[in-house]
Amino acid sequence: MQRTEKTVFISYRRTNTPWALAIYQNLTMHGFDVFFDYDSIKSGDFAQIISQNIKGRAHFLIVLTPSALERCSEPGDWLRREIEWAVDSQRNIVPLFLEGFDFGTPSIEKHLTGKLAMLKRYNGLSVPAEYFDAAMGKLRDERLTVRLDTILHPISTTVQQKVRQQQIAASKAPGIKENTLTAQEWFERGLNTSNIEDKIYYNTKAIQLQPKYADAYYNRGWARSENGDHSGAIADYTEAIRIKPNYAAAFNNRGISRRSQGDIAGAINDYTEAIRLKPNYESAFNNRGIARRHQGDTEGAIADYDEAIRLKPDYASAFNNRGIIYKKQGNLKAAIADYTAAIRFRPNYQAAFNNRGNALKEQGDVDGAIADYTEAIRLQSNDPDAYYNRGIARKRQGDLVGAIMDYSEAIRLRPDDPDSYYNRAIVHKEREDFMKAITDYQKYLDLGGGIRDGDQEEVEEIIRKLKKRL
Repeated sequence: MQRTEKTVFISYRRTNTPWALAIYQNLTMHGFDVFFDYDSIKSGDFAQIISQNIKGRAHFLIVLTPSALERCSEPGDWLRREIEWAVDSQRNIVPLFLEGFDFGTPSIEKHLTGKLAMLKRYNGLSVPAEYFDAAMGKLRDERLTVRLDTILHPISTTVQQKVRQQQIAASKAPGIKENTLTAQEWFERGLNTSNIEDKIYYNTKAIQLQPKYADAYYNRGWARSENGDHSGAIADYTEAIRIKPNYAAAFNNRGISRRSQGDIAGAINDYTEAIRLKPNYESAFNNRGIARRHQGDTEGAIADYDEAIRLKPDYASAFNNRGIIYKKQGNLKAAIADYTAAIRFRPNYQAAFNNRGNALKEQGDVDGAIADYTEAIRLQSNDPDAYYNRGIARKRQGDLVGAIMDYSEAIRLRPDDPDSYYNRAIVHKEREDFMKAITDYQKYLDLGGGIRDGDQEEVEEIIRKLKKRL
């Protein structure tokens, strides 16, 4: 016999906790028995508790923001698994649309694969912050009165005890106010714009409404870092950490900004703390490896890259970075192997092609080096290093015209680089184009190359001799 049930499961992303809590509080106040993972269930219990609660509750609410489905393509993503269990169990699925969520948006539609494509069939409900109570009334009166004719599976006593613990913790949380939900809307807008200035603005608005919004400080810090404001980024990451002391990602990103400012020791401390908080944090190991390399601790750097690769065997960046150290140590075979692995896992890895080209050139494989530099240029046509390096290889191959073309392009892209002028001068000299050689040698001196390299008098003597040959 069909029956009306008042048992609800809320599925959501952690970034949308205030929305999930507000929905929980409203439904609970109106007599519904609601469960959601509020207080981070231990990983060992998670699958059993979640699956039993989805199968044992009539209604399945999925909180959808424009960014909610982004990670659903990742293996084992829990939001996807929850939705699939709800579909398989034939629960009453009600998508809740927040901050302009629309299934027809291309960036959202691409994630609707497999069973997730069925979400579009369900009758969703928009929940704007300013009309939250009205939307909840419509949810209770229209969407949660559907009679269910499928079997509700019993929830075990052990799981019921865990559920009660979560419900008690959620019931003790302060009531969610409208400005908190509005802050969530601003935050979500920040997630879904590619414009850095807009990201900063949207997260600032979120922080103004919710001053203890750790994730908004974190995201604004990222945007400021991308904008070159590392001091501002560090301040934001520091505030995010003050609000949420176990924020591993904030420690990791603050380390990146500190390294950009030359504070290597501070960066290493931040990466180390990130690793302490999250021992399987492969990105933090990779970043600490970079910092240790800059500090001269090559063995420590290799150990960090090794661990990053162990945790993520297809970690292209870690392979590339370890290859840099092997090359500096003279282990060209190991360096080339690492660069090749980086390219295998990331076929468009421009820096790895350039780096492998350097190693191949040093190994004597000039043709292979030129091929790698050419691919690096194809992937990033405005990289002066790739042109400069290919110029050296072409000269070594005897292609003087090609070398001049590459040095000239490197100079166009980086006009203040004395090395490109110096190397082009050598080629002009070999071609007996003495006037151009003199001009390039002089430019090399004007840019400070002679002082830097300690060969100013030598280059001045070359210029004098060339002038005599005009």
